[in-house]
Amino acid sequence: MITCFIRYEIDPFKKDEFAEYARNWGQAIPRCGADLIGYFGPHEGSATTAYGVYNIESLAAYEAYRARLAADPSGRENYAFAKRQRFILKEDRIFLTNVSAPHGALVTP
Repeated sequence: MITCFIRYEIDPFKKDEFAEYARNWGQAIPRCGADLIGYFGPHEGSATTAYGVYNIESLAAYEAYRARLAADPSGRENYAFAKRQRFILKEDRIFLTNVSAPHGALVTP
């Protein structure tokens, strides 16, 4: 399992639009094959940084998921919404593996 972290730079005057965009992914992302952890918008500190986070089985599964998302009617509409409203200024993706699991395991010396 890998986790995709999407770091967004958003227009600080369009946080509500980003929140709508994030909510719109709530159905499409799981339907297209990824395990959505969530979207996180500015609260305190930076007014321009937001994140989207989801798990996917592998990079090959990611490629198939992206194709399904691009073909999904609500996915296409959400991409179009972001393009029309122009609230995303920059978007970066990184794929990470959880190296700390299992959590809370008792380690004996």
